Amino acid sequence: MKLLTDWGFSWEGWRQGSRGEYWVAVQALLVVEFALLPVYRVPGFKLPIWLGLYVVLPSAAILALSALLLFFKGFWDLGHSLTPLPYPRDDGELVQAGVYSVVRHPIYSGLILGSLGWALYQLSVTHLVGAIALFIFFNAKASREESWLIEKYPDYPEYCQRVKKLIPGLY
Repeated sequence: MKLLTDWGFSWEGWRQGSRGEYWVAVQALLVVEFALLPVYRVPGFKLPIWLGLYVVLPSAAILALSALLLFFKGFWDLGHSLTPLPYPRDDGELVQAGVYSVVRHPIYSGLILGSLGWALYQLSVTHLVGAIALFIFFNAKASREESWLIEKYPDYPEYCQRVKKLIPGLY
């Protein structure tokens, strides 16, 4: 229970949603739903063996490894400032080093890239749609989070100019 209060969770917060508690609840539902999605492939689509072995599988592996790196390095680099809530911790600091010098929201990026890697590995249309839904959700959650970060940290707008939001080097 102490960990939850350290992260900023409270009963009052859940009643009011003042720190983004509902974002966390929707995020949990979306991630669970993605994991439970059935694999649906386009009927009649046959991938040549060489394309699967030399392009699709390595691409899916690269996405998966990148996702794991971003996700776990994001947790590590945040250290004491870590919270699942989009509202920054009262005792938190603005982290701009490590993986946060490459992308502003590496944990979200890891989940997005991991879902894309899984969709590619499975060649699943349903998982591709799920990955797109996760991207849309995390983009919206990150935008809400950034409005609070701008209020708390005067350096945040300059940081936004230097570092991409969700996809390293792209977006």
